Amino acid sequence: MSDAPSTTGDETARDDAAREFISRWSKSSAAERANYQLFLSELCDLLAVQRPEPAQADDALNAYTFERAIAFTHADGTTSPGRIDLYKRGCFVLEAKQGGDPLQPDATRLPPLVAPPMLRRGTATRGTRHWDAAMLAARNQAEQYARALPPAEGWPPFLVVVDVGHTIELFSDFTRSGKTYVPFPDPLSHRIHLADLARPETRARLAAVWTDPLSLDPSRHAAKVTREVAARLALLARSLEAAGHPAADVAGFLMRCLFTMFAEDVRLIPEGGFSALLESLRAQPANFRPMAESLWTTMNTGGFSPILRETLLRFNGGLFETCDALPLDADQLALLIDAARSDWGAVEPAIFGTLLERALDPVERHKLGAHYTPRAYVERLVMPTIVEPLRDEWAAVQAAAVTLERQGKRADAVAELRAFHRRLCAVRVLDPACGSGNFLYVTLEHLKRLEGEVLNLLEELDEAEFQFESEGFNVDPHQLLGLEINPRAAAIADLVLWIGYLQWHFRTNSTTSNAATPCSRMTAWNRCSTQTATPLRTGTDAPQRLTPSPAKKSPTKPPASR
Repeated sequence: MSDAPSTTGDETARDDAAREFISRWSKSSAAERANYQLFLSELCDLLAVQRPEPAQADDALNAYTFERAIAFTHADGTTSPGRIDLYKRGCFVLEAKQGGDPLQPDATRLPPLVAPPMLRRGTATRGTRHWDAAMLAARNQAEQYARALPPAEGWPPFLVVVDVGHTIELFSDFTRSGKTYVPFPDPLSHRIHLADLARPETRARLAAVWTDPLSLDPSRHAAKVTREVAARLALLARSLEAAGHPAADVAGFLMRCLFTMFAEDVRLIPEGGFSALLESLRAQPANFRPMAESLWTTMNTGGFSPILRETLLRFNGGLFETCDALPLDADQLALLIDAARSDWGAVEPAIFGTLLERALDPVERHKLGAHYTPRAYVERLVMPTIVEPLRDEWAAVQAAAVTLERQGKRADAVAELRAFHRRLCAVRVLDPACGSGNFLYVTLEHLKRLEGEVLNLLEELDEAEFQFESEGFNVDPHQLLGLEINPRAAAIADLVLWIGYLQWHFRTNSTTSNAATPCSRMTAWNRCSTQTATPLRTGTDAPQRLTPSPAKKSPTKPPASR
């Protein structure tokens, strides 16, 4: 018998420890100073990471401590001291609060003749708007602490906000510029409840925040997947062109193939349906063409597909208006099957468009993966020109809404949020040389992140108002306009924006039950707003792609950026 420890036994022990931790801390309710250091120390034990170190007199040596001292510098040149609840250099700034659960009256006991003294039960009562406001204030406070760190230490990639014994919220900025801390991994799942620590994947995510936060940057995995996908497409494109097919036909065919692969990976069509179809045709590659054309015809119109034996959504974004498929031999079909094995839901649209464009361009193919605009460079333009001004507006709106809500003026607070959301949905961005859409996609992603924060706060203040906003107006690709002289690049920009938008939709919706919403809107939004033309025309003779559908309201004079 082997003396090696049992992996199963270790996992069981960790699960037991998690259940004990959850049970122990679910009873906590007091001032955060009474509990937070013990809670975080025991959390470190649960995550199997090192506990914080004792503080030293020289703050330059305090890389991982409780109560890390910092100095705020004010506009008049004066300074004031502050302390970070928990700091780990290169990883996070953590701000701790302690909420309280609602008091439950005991119906079996008579009220006392003399009221007992009031007990401190935490920052705010959980489940109330005051608690939401307190958590928002804690997040803003954590950002101010990060801003006050010495420049030599740099911005940490994470802000962590903890309600001791209740929730842990994560906010990330992998650029480490300090400009855009956003809910991580998205507004739907950035809040980790105490009971969630029972799941090993949740504990692993938190442990990475402590030990290797940059490993959580989704763009790292996505960039690798994207390069692999583009390389496979380039190989297949070369084979099809060598068989005598025109480059334009090859490009259109491969874009239909890749969107179908993406659709199955995010379950817009039955999961694995297209891949299974390809596998079933290995011995009969001649049947691929009619079967693919039948499938794409159904995807264009919606309805029952005899190929996949399922009812499909309608994908009327223009991609499947032409449903032609190219005939494949056995080797070419094998290349397509190999490409279908990639994780298409993880492609990075910010670089995918460029790599796809080169994969489909025989002249540029030798540059595949070697020359593209990195996302960080794209954000150097997008952030100061579009995102940061909107985030400054959002910070002011947040402050006003929280103040109004505390004054009991909830309707006014909701009105402030609704007005900003409408403003966000009215922003138009024009890229006069959009290429394959990288800048437009990065802009769309940041707008969607900001919208997620707005809708979260709306939901916390008034669920009915949130439902109205989410069903009536959304940030979407029709707000992104582009000019491009290369028809292939313009078509890829369409595809990039829709893949990016759909990725965001499914990251921020817990189920695919509302999958029809983004697909049906591909019609209402008239595909994406790229146009192959030199002048930008307006008015009644403007190209259709530059005009949103009457099915969706459009502001009379939308503001433009960039």
